[in-house]
Amino acid sequence: MFKSSIFQLTVELTIGFFALFAVTKLTRKSQINQITPFDFISAIVLGELLGNAIYDEKVKIWTIIYALIVWGTLMFIIEKITQKFRRTRKLLEGEPAIIVRNGKIDFNVIKKEKLDINELLSLLRQKDAFSIREIEFAILEQSGNISVLKKSKYETPTIEDLNLPLKGVYLPITLILDGEILRDHLYAIGFDEAWLLNQIHMIGIQNVEDIFYADWKQDEGIHIVSRNSS
Repeated sequence: MFKSSIFQLTVELTIGFFALFAVTKLTRKSQINQITPFDFISAIVLGELLGNAIYDEKVKIWTIIYALIVWGTLMFIIEKITQKFRRTRKLLEGEPAIIVRNGKIDFNVIKKEKLDINELLSLLRQKDAFSIREIEFAILEQSGNISVLKKSKYETPTIEDLNLPLKGVYLPITLILDGEILRDHLYAIGFDEAWLLNQIHMIGIQNVEDIFYADWKQDEGIHIVSRNSS
């Protein structure tokens, strides 16, 4: 009896996992910041459906799979509707709200968005703005994050502002990850394992397994983090 229950639970969890994964891939929500209030509600419903299948013996997993398929299809349809019909986005996804305009807080928007001053200051601090005096515009996004445009005197100066010569921008290429050589990356930049091992030996590391992380950048060379780095 016990073994049968464990086996059934394992099957239900496995099927539920891949079913939820399929729904997530269908709606293509890859980051938590992309989740709108509608998606949040959907996630709660999907979790509840799976929970019922696991803990309620009267609810069969195939019933839940059908419910997941129907719910996932509805979510997919909603996504397509919001992509095709612009006017539906405000209702289903919400819209950005300008809470600071020309350096002044719009208290009507603050009240409408149910945001108090402490929450606003907290959001601003997450954008490295520690005073409202620094802000020219602040927009509350649908995800709940805030986008900030600082006043010019509080902006970080750029290379162009300082009249410094421009430098090339290069992407770091990961070569070793958790003790394993990423050979495709290594060959893509024109090097081989002999070169990589030589670089490792030059800094006193004998084995690749002793390296936690290593990357290479065209203008800076190789950077290695060993497992015993403090």
